[in-house]
Amino acid sequence: MKLCIPTKGNEGMEAIISEHFGSAPYFTIADTETNKIEIIDNLDKHHAHGMCHPMTSIAGKNIDAVISCGMGGRAIQKLNRDNIKTFIAVCGTVEEIIWQYKNNLLEELNSRNACSHHGHGCM
Repeated sequence: MKLCIPTKGNEGMEAIISEHFGSAPYFTIADTETNKIEIIDNLDKHHAHGMCHPMTSIAGKNIDAVISCGMGGRAIQKLNRDNIKTFIAVCGTVEEIIWQYKNNLLEELNSRNACSHHGHGCM
């Protein structure tokens, strides 16, 4: 299973999850089967509200799920359309979030719990 976690830094398993999917500085992709970590720079992190295209940065990575502190409804729809599940996580490191995912402790993101603005979530 390949998980994509938007992160504040590029420290791998020790990176802290970013507050929002679209404006995260990095995407940390963790393969739960091989324990391989890949870090991708979000090339679209500076954008006007509602104008982000983070999927461009992670295209072709064969991601199975995105785990974020928050994500807008359009991003959820686009990811789900591509058969990528979306989950919400509370603050933590990549390592902690992978543990939460493996132990079924994360809530799936949907239109009811999607973000409507930036500037919330983990601090």
